[in-house]
Amino acid sequence: MSDPLSPYQNHLLAALPAEVQSRLFPALEPVLLPLGKVLYESGDTLRHVYFPTDSIVSLLYVMESGASAEISVVGNEGLIGVALFMGGESTTSRAIVQSAGHGYRLLGSLFKEEFNRHNEMLHLMLRYSQALITQMAQTAVCNRHHSIDQQLCRWLLLSLDRLSGPDLVMTQELIANMLGVRREGVTEAAGKLQKLGVIEYSRGHITVLNRPKLEALCCECYAVVKKETDRLLPYLPQVTGPK
Repeated sequence: MSDPLSPYQNHLLAALPAEVQSRLFPALEPVLLPLGKVLYESGDTLRHVYFPTDSIVSLLYVMESGASAEISVVGNEGLIGVALFMGGESTTSRAIVQSAGHGYRLLGSLFKEEFNRHNEMLHLMLRYSQALITQMAQTAVCNRHHSIDQQLCRWLLLSLDRLSGPDLVMTQELIANMLGVRREGVTEAAGKLQKLGVIEYSRGHITVLNRPKLEALCCECYAVVKKETDRLLPYLPQVTGPK
């Protein structure tokens, strides 16, 4: 399933009951998701759900001043647009592409139809939503209580789990916006990781050289989210991670 335009590369789509797949897959629209593309803004009425295949989308909370902080990341394990089937129709977050790639778009009305029709799909989506809420809650605690160094480690690990290789294309400015910190703080934290031989960073390109060391330097927040996500979403392929 290496083709980025295969619906099966999104693990949530692949986990849907065959009956649901037969109805939804023909309606999936392949989309290119370039770096920085905004899928929806805070307050928008959601008309589509998105399923990343080899891309990562960040959900950001944006303040009146324009300052922002990431509340969760979504990749090939899930979907963007849970508000649509949770009954809210709109959300207070902004969805922006953090790592460029591909995905699928589906009309929200079709998705809701299946959600309301199929009990197994309903339970799958509720479990996914619980995993997302866990990530949001842990991110809030991490942003409040842990250092920028630890937050960067958590963020890199969450991103790695959603990509097929060790490379991320990401500017320090964008990372700073995600973490809600000053760019200088990210520069310093990335510099420390580079000196320790954990990452190589150059002109917006990050390569993780030593994942076990990255996990060792991270706070407990990554492990908490990973363990709960694996428990709630047993359909995910197991990535090497902390026990």
